Amino acid sequence: MFRSPFVLLMLFFSLCSAKLAALEVNDLYQASVIVESQAREQREQAIKEALQAVFLKVGGKKSVLTHDVLKKAKRRASRYVSQYRYQQKDQLLSLVVSFNEAKVNQLFEQASLALWGSLRPQVLLWIIDEQGASRRILASDADSIIPASVNDFSVKRGLPIIMPLMDLTDNELVVVSDFWEYFPEQVQQASLRYFADTIVVMRVSDSSLLSEESIAVALNETTGDEKNIKVDAFDDVACGLLCDHENEQQEEPETPKVLDWRVYTQGALYTQKYQGINKVELINQGLSDITELIYQSYALLASTENDFVIEVKNVTSLTSDTQLFNFLTDLSAVKSVTLTQAKGSVRHFKLDLIGSRASFLASLKLNNKLTQKIEPQLGAFTQAIGDNDGSGNLGTGFNSLSHHGMKVIVLGEPEFTTIEQPDKKTLTDTQATALDTSEVTLQDIFDNNAPSGENNMNNVVGADTGEDDFQLKSLSELSNTEALLDVKAKQIIVPSIPVFYWEQR
Repeated sequence: MFRSPFVLLMLFFSLCSAKLAALEVNDLYQASVIVESQAREQREQAIKEALQAVFLKVGGKKSVLTHDVLKKAKRRASRYVSQYRYQQKDQLLSLVVSFNEAKVNQLFEQASLALWGSLRPQVLLWIIDEQGASRRILASDADSIIPASVNDFSVKRGLPIIMPLMDLTDNELVVVSDFWEYFPEQVQQASLRYFADTIVVMRVSDSSLLSEESIAVALNETTGDEKNIKVDAFDDVACGLLCDHENEQQEEPETPKVLDWRVYTQGALYTQKYQGINKVELINQGLSDITELIYQSYALLASTENDFVIEVKNVTSLTSDTQLFNFLTDLSAVKSVTLTQAKGSVRHFKLDLIGSRASFLASLKLNNKLTQKIEPQLGAFTQAIGDNDGSGNLGTGFNSLSHHGMKVIVLGEPEFTTIEQPDKKTLTDTQATALDTSEVTLQDIFDNNAPSGENNMNNVVGADTGEDDFQLKSLSELSNTEALLDVKAKQIIVPSIPVFYWEQR
């Protein structure tokens, strides 16, 4: 079905090495609800819906709405209100409600639910709309209800989503067939100008993606079949602001449609397919699942605490010391910061984290002030296997050899995890041989070394042997992959604690 099995693999790493465009999302604890009048009964109901909308933005996934603690709080929503006001726009009256952040966070802590901080990744959404034999990529200002629906979803879920401009620049770079077939290099090239943290390619079709089974299932939905795939599980009362009443007057003809999407994140390629009759509902469902997927990297569990020691270099002045300390203190994933060592331009900090180390590191990647670097010895290793930019960053160099080890996760399927391998014609002879003979892939090495909970890089490759100690391991101990024959004699030196560099201002 797809000509490229490692779809969007390089996109994520290439963009991570660029200046990322994460956004500080404001008004997470505020929501607006359309009301008919300023009557007390309507205000009380609107406040409940607004609190539920805030729960969803802060909690990141729909399942939080079913938790008993939050359901009970919703019944007494007025207790959590800090202020409210009415707003008139386009002949519609809305109640804008702001809630007390500390009280809402306390509810999540009481329920042992994770919080999603205000620093969130910007998502670039490419939608290819196929109608019959015609395909087009939807622009942000397209004459369609879809861009407005995407923007509405972005506001309601607190996730910055942009669509391409499809201006002269895009028209020069974009070939619709490249996006339809998910060619990673072409998608990457067209996406670079937007500096997005996450790239999503979504296809919606009423023709070529449909099978006879898809048509039968979609048509069953129009006859009341309750086996709808991936439609919102909440009714109008439960979904509150999620109910798309505004688009009810603009329904498309009830013809079967299929939607699928691809996104590379968390070391794997994720994909999912839906079928139904309403294009907007399909897109919103896809965006909802993508939002929850992204949320998993950044969620902060208030009931979990971890100590994490880091080393920061390039701290050259008292001003830098103050700025760095304040920066770490202000991170939503950090509960407290303790300076444990200061020597020259190097500082050691002990961080008391709210949540996992993975969520801390994921949030840290959303800015360009504190960046994790690989020491020169390990940088030489990455260069030897293809990282020719000389930066020493652990990111892009080894991926040309690790494609064959990429995990592809198909969501919504009984057997959702598969391993796809590239066409050997796209590999060098050495890489093709490695594909047949390797027991441990480069992706395995680096996936196992990724900082995540207790299984971080330092524990796997370089054991903590002391403050300034290092541990050596030969590549022959890590892999017998024939693609590494020319570098097996080299050794990896990994510091006992992760090293970061402070970007001076």
